[in-house]
Amino acid sequence: MNTLSIIIIGMGATAIMDLWAWFQKHVLGIPSLNYALVGRWVGYLPKGQWRHKTIMQTPPLPKEAIVGWLLHYFIGVVFSALTALIFGQAWLAQPSLMPALLIGITTLIFPFFIMQPCLGFGVAASQTPAPWRARFFSFLAHTSYALGLFFCAYGLTILRTLL
Repeated sequence: MNTLSIIIIGMGATAIMDLWAWFQKHVLGIPSLNYALVGRWVGYLPKGQWRHKTIMQTPPLPKEAIVGWLLHYFIGVVFSALTALIFGQAWLAQPSLMPALLIGITTLIFPFFIMQPCLGFGVAASQTPAPWRARFFSFLAHTSYALGLFFCAYGLTILRTLL
């Protein structure tokens, strides 16, 4: 497994997910997750606080936005590595869309069953004002990550043939 390729694919796919979030916010007027809240959650873990009534009611911490964004990209790279681990060198050499979609959609397990409950939003956003809307936009965000996995991996194969 080529570590540099995995990092590039993971960071690229995460950046594509962030481009979708930007489009969603600035064009569609629909806000996406504020990664500072994820950084706040991580910052409270060493203090023994895993769950919050809602993370927005928890006092902010210094540098929480930086922590949240770094974690966001780190997780993107981890899922890229998972894709390469499951589908192997063959997928890195000849990426196809279905494995990327499978991984991208599977990553919904983490926000639905870990992050959202811990942040005080309930399982699969059940405690939000519009749970199905939140679920739909989580699905779109993770689908954009999946597409990013595929397009970044495919782009690397093209780049390799040119070099």
